Amino acid sequence: MPSHLFADRPAPQPPERDAVDALINRTRLLRGDVDAVRRDTSVTDDDDPQLRWQRALCELAVHQLDDLGEHLGQLRDGIPGPTAGGPTTEASPRTPSEVSAGSLLSRVGSAEWNLLTDEVSWSDELYQIFGREPGAGALSLDELPSVLLAEDQPLLTSMVTSCLVDSRPIDGEFRILLPDGTMRTLHMTGEPVLDSDGCTASMWAVLRDVSRLRRSQHMVGRTQDTLRRQEHMARAEHRIAVELQEAVLPPWRGSLPIPGRRARGLDVAAHYLPSGSSDLIGGDWYDALPLPDGKTLLTVGDLTGHGIPATSAMAMLLGALRGMAMAGVAPGQVMGHLNQLIECSAQPALGSAVCCRFDPATGMLAWAQAGHPAPLLFRNGVGCHLPAPDGVLLGAASGVTYEQDEVQLRPGDVLVLHTDGLTRQSDHVPGADTLLELAPRFAQARTAQDCVRIVVEELGSAERFDDACLLVARVEA
Repeated sequence: MPSHLFADRPAPQPPERDAVDALINRTRLLRGDVDAVRRDTSVTDDDDPQLRWQRALCELAVHQLDDLGEHLGQLRDGIPGPTAGGPTTEASPRTPSEVSAGSLLSRVGSAEWNLLTDEVSWSDELYQIFGREPGAGALSLDELPSVLLAEDQPLLTSMVTSCLVDSRPIDGEFRILLPDGTMRTLHMTGEPVLDSDGCTASMWAVLRDVSRLRRSQHMVGRTQDTLRRQEHMARAEHRIAVELQEAVLPPWRGSLPIPGRRARGLDVAAHYLPSGSSDLIGGDWYDALPLPDGKTLLTVGDLTGHGIPATSAMAMLLGALRGMAMAGVAPGQVMGHLNQLIECSAQPALGSAVCCRFDPATGMLAWAQAGHPAPLLFRNGVGCHLPAPDGVLLGAASGVTYEQDEVQLRPGDVLVLHTDGLTRQSDHVPGADTLLELAPRFAQARTAQDCVRIVVEELGSAERFDDACLLVARVEA
């Protein structure tokens, strides 16, 4: 079947077979590499839009490389001639069992419509694409729109008219309905065949079934849209969580000392360290609050989870903790009430916390903990864990009692409260151990702010598994 503009134009010479074979081999190697990546993505979590989008891209790439390889194979081996008006006695058309429905041979066909004789020539593959038996004959240009979707018929009519009247090449896509109701998307390219006088004698075209390709592209687009929506929602949730956290935590977060606290006998500073492995805000909190009886509340805590649920639950617990501390409730009882509050909340969670009440008149620190790392006491350049009273995680059990302990603090002592997110990913050394190693440097620090700065220099840039809070209280003379 001719593919030239003029009927008497000499046929082009085929490319060198060795060069085409080399391209085929390179395509197969690339296809194998892409398929390996596709298999890796197929075992991942289907609920992750990012991974679904990556898998869809791999599927699309594999389909395109399959088509490229089979195109090159057809270029090397040559294309069989068309069957004019149906099967001939010289060459029987391929049956569906002889050509795989997924192969390129079953997805690319050619046709020619002769305007002078009204003869229509279709290749065997084109019959398969349209789901027609060769004995039914090929469709004329007038009959062809009848198998298209109604909304695609004007496009085909416009392309054919431009080709026949204005001698313009054809390049477009339309959808057809097979006799069994299946829909296929075809890509049609063609051009007019001119006679010696320059008039259109016939129209030649190649039609390719691109249904699989378009489905893959549609899947890529759909998963990409899902990914974009999820990213937008994640950014919005992150912004809301940050705003909620900033509204609840004291304004001195960011290693700023609490204004006016020096007269109370404590120099206090704190810092929030976001996680290096997640963009989500966690349920960590810290607070230092002067109480009506002249004592000071010191607390840090951590709720499981991230995002708005964790920060909203943290806001609820911290508000309740502040209220109970202002009412003079002892730390052990505070922990018990917080445990009951979590049990009664609409979204139960697990959490850990430490609650301290410091009396500057006596230097006595009363404290309780709920499954939380014990405060660290630094004295004369040496650090140690305070012996922890009994206390289970908040929300882990009902009706539990939280013990309370007391420790005498001296002028110059440094008390460090922290959450468990200080552990570095690189060496997995517990954050408390790292803090204890800083004892000599804490002894040289003049303020709580200096101690916080030392910790941030040591751990602030390290990759950590979770976000963390740090509160430093230095007993003044």
